Amino acid sequence: MRLSIDLPATPLARAALAAAQTSESISVSNHSIRSFLFAELLAGHEGALNDAAYDRDLLFAACVMHDLGTGAKAPGKQRFEVEGADLAAEILTEHGVAAGDVDRVWEAIALHSSPGIAERRGLLAYLTTEGIGIDFGHKADIVMSQERLIHSRYPRLDMVKSLTNSIVAHAALSTAAAPRYSLPGELARERRERGVSNMEIAASSSVWGS
Repeated sequence: MRLSIDLPATPLARAALAAAQTSESISVSNHSIRSFLFAELLAGHEGALNDAAYDRDLLFAACVMHDLGTGAKAPGKQRFEVEGADLAAEILTEHGVAAGDVDRVWEAIALHSSPGIAERRGLLAYLTTEGIGIDFGHKADIVMSQERLIHSRYPRLDMVKSLTNSIVAHAALSTAAAPRYSLPGELARERRERGVSNMEIAASSSVWGS
C-alpha cells in the first residue's frame, strides 16, 4: 500500500492536531502523527480499510490525541492515559461526534498502554495500539517501504526520552497519576532507582532507535 502523507483536514482532525501540537513537545506530537500513519499502513496491509468499523477521522483522533495526558492541559489527578482520553472526549463532543464514537476513541486512548487488552476492544483500539507500537519498532517490517518518508516529515527528535520525561513529570503530580505496576508508575520507579527506564533502554536498540 502506498500512503498519502497528507493528514485528514476535517474540522475535527484540525482540532485534534492543534490540541496535540499546542500542549505537547514536538517530539511527542510527531510520535502521535507517525502512529496514525503507521496505523493506516497496517490497516491497508491487513485489508481493514474497507471494514465497516474503519473510520479515518476517528483513527486520526485516537492516535494524534493518545498522549494528551502528558501535555500541559492534563491536571495530573489520574494516570495520563485516562486524562488524555478525557481531554480527547471533550474535543470530540464539542465537534458533534456521536456518543458511541466518543466512547470508542476514549477506550482506544485509555487502553493504548495495555497490550493484550486493547486488541480485544475492536478495530479502532487495535489499530491505535498497533500504530503506536510500530513507532516503537514493533511490526516494523510492515511499514519499511514508507518509514523514511514518514520520518523525514515527522522526525523522532529523541522521542522515547522526551515521552518518558513527560510521563514521569505527570506521574509526579499525584499518587493517583502513577498507580503501582502501571506504565507511568513503572517509568517513574525506574527513573528514580537508576535514572533510565526500560522503555528507553529497549528503544536504544530498536529498529528506529529512540
